Amino acid sequence: MAKKKNPLETDIKRLKEKVGARKAKTENAEGDASLRALHKRLKRVQRKKRTLASRLARAQGKKKEVKPAAASAPAPAAAAG
Repeated sequence: MAKKKNPLETDIKRLKEKVGARKAKTENAEGDASLRALHKRLKRVQRKKRTLASRLARAQGKKKEVKPAAASAPAPAAAAG
């Protein structure tokens, strides 16, 4: 089963391509207002993705650490019963 990309990853990829193409076209990247706006949008979307990832990690708490222990826990319970 192929993993679906989330919309933020697609937006980031699309914006990176646009920024790269626009930078290649312009001689003065600092003076181009539309390029600066695109770059701001790219950074905003990247920040949003990073925030979401950290929020999800915090929401899981210690569940990440419990998974390996949970896998080994049922084996002794089956032997005892």
